Amino acid sequence: MSYQFTVSPDFTPDHLSGWYIFNTWLQKQTDNAIHLEMYNDFHDQRAAIQQNNVDLIYANPFDAAMLVREKGFKPLVRPLGISDEAIVAVNADNHVEDVAHLSAGIKVAVTEDPDVHMMGMIMLEPGDLDASNVEMLPCDTYVLVAKQLLKKDADVGIFLAEAYDDLSNMIKKQLRILVRSQISVIHHSLMIGPRLLDQRESIQNTLVQMADDEKGKGVLESLGFTQWQVVDDEEMEFMIDLMDTLTM
Repeated sequence: MSYQFTVSPDFTPDHLSGWYIFNTWLQKQTDNAIHLEMYNDFHDQRAAIQQNNVDLIYANPFDAAMLVREKGFKPLVRPLGISDEAIVAVNADNHVEDVAHLSAGIKVAVTEDPDVHMMGMIMLEPGDLDASNVEMLPCDTYVLVAKQLLKKDADVGIFLAEAYDDLSNMIKKQLRILVRSQISVIHHSLMIGPRLLDQRESIQNTLVQMADDEKGKGVLESLGFTQWQVVDDEEMEFMIDLMDTLTM
């Protein structure tokens, strides 16, 4: 039987090859035929999930609730020491020093990344800003969010902190961070679907021990990780509840 693995479209492009290497490693370790399918956007990926085409997914926290409650997925692991944080940034020439000083009507460059978008909008609230009084400029990638700021077509950009940090120094010198979130408990997770649940414990153990193997350690480094840590059902439910609270 063949299974499909996919990765949330908000991953850092620098790690694209790393996910293919990881998929090959996982196939060998589990003796499963696993096909890595990358989707261009969240819409296409969610359509595949709804059609029950996905068996393994490195999922963003916003989609975790749907995967658990509607599709019967369970958490496996998360990268050790890595959480999802958001950054609100402006062009370095922008005179605004504080979110509270931003004005209604500003143009905000965003991606479809739902948890980052949510955190960014929460961080704009001190300026009495919300979806009703700002203009959203949708972008396919965080590089394009940065480009909108550099061209001054957008006043503010909302970034996944990891993606912002991975921008070139040349780009970051032309931008300025107004605020960076420090929530710490929201994170991406590797999750397993119903067709593979009977292998959950064995796959989980394989992943947790990955850093102990020289080849496995190298694969983790290609993803920007040091090791995996277990995510149990209770931790996942806590994060889902927190996301529900933040989106109310």
